[in-house]
Order: sequence, then structure tokens, then C-alpha cells
Amino acid sequence: MDYISVREAAQKWEISERRVQKLCEESRIDGIQKFGRSWMIPKTANKPIDLRRKDNLSQ
Repeated sequence: MDYISVREAAQKWEISERRVQKLCEESRIDGIQKFGRSWMIPKTANKPIDLRRKDNLSQ
């Protein structure tokens, strides 16, 4: 399986690196792996729904 870094995921999903880290810490991304202090995210992972936004909850 191919992995991308937090930085690459942030650019791909157009969100901050810190937000991607929080999503990883909360296990909101399927297939994540932690190697030391770094998170590796599957290249095929989808951006999780932002539960902070009410307009996303109605979908």
C-alpha cells in the first residue's frame, strides 16, 4: 500500500497540516499508520466529513 505524509494529505484535501494530525489522532482516517512521531496516510484515503460544520451533517 502506498502512503502519503501529513503535508501531502493537507495539500490534497486543502486543509491545514494540524487538522490532518488531529484527524489522525482521532482515528477518523481509515488505514492510517504511525511510524515514530509521523503519521502515514494511505494514498487512497478519502477526506473525512468535517463534523464541526452543520451543512455536512445533512448529507
